[in-house]
Amino acid sequence: MAKSDKKSNSLDDLKWYQKLRVRYTLVVRRQDTHEERLNLQISRLNVILVTFAFSVIVIVLTTAFIAYSPLKEYIPGKSAAEIKNELFELNIKADSLEMAMRQKSEYLKNIRAILRGENVGAIDDTIIVTDSSIDYEKIKNRKSKEDSLLRKDFEEDDNYTLNPYKTSVFSKYSGLTISDINYFKPLDGIVTNKYNPLINHFGVDVVTRKDEPIKSTLSGIVVFAEWTAATGYVIAIQHKRGVISVYKHNAVLLKKQGDRVNAGEPIAIVGESGELSTGPHLHFELWFDCHPVDPEKYILF
Repeated sequence: MAKSDKKSNSLDDLKWYQKLRVRYTLVVRRQDTHEERLNLQISRLNVILVTFAFSVIVIVLTTAFIAYSPLKEYIPGKSAAEIKNELFELNIKADSLEMAMRQKSEYLKNIRAILRGENVGAIDDTIIVTDSSIDYEKIKNRKSKEDSLLRKDFEEDDNYTLNPYKTSVFSKYSGLTISDINYFKPLDGIVTNKYNPLINHFGVDVVTRKDEPIKSTLSGIVVFAEWTAATGYVIAIQHKRGVISVYKHNAVLLKKQGDRVNAGEPIAIVGESGELSTGPHLHFELWFDCHPVDPEKYILF
């Protein structure tokens, strides 16, 4: 007992910072068998350091989460000037997105009208942005000789214009017609449903094996590549001389709007998508001067 009291007194005689380094044994035993499961050598200093490190980590993670998440908006103290600047920038972005969406909608509307053989509507003037600080009525257009030559060269080299009579090389007045073009067969198959505009069937249905590649009949640029409920995945390509080819009921589209394709290049995979499809086939349409024509007159399927 005296020895134990001596140890106790010697521990009590230690200073506070010396007590921090005194080591203790933490033993964890199983209650029913008293089997030792865990034995740790710890001190007060270890506990303090671990607690401090854990607290620092929690504070850093919490600060980072708040700083880089929308929660920072709910922290008081944000200046009104910062809020106004953010609202101003958001309004500008919203106006730009709205304008881009309206222009896109107008473009797709005109493309659909061309594919249906309808007249293209007038451009919506409300999507044109003007600068109120400029007096447009006093502006005089001056065309230099170099500018006129550049415009002429560009118009004559534009092979993908939606206007079939824009260029003199491929206009109807040059004597060239749709029959003068050599077409690439989109795929091998059997025509089961022929061209009949009286029942609004403006193309031919070509039956073939499923998952067969569909190739572009001419070189051109993709002007439409989207999903429609009636005809599934549809892709339309604008070619030279005002020719447009349309491919419907595809399983997969391999090209997107704006892509340039070569004649014979795969553009889609045969499928049966859309409500009007009764099996794997290709519905192929050929348009010239905004009017449908019979594809079998120009392509041997």
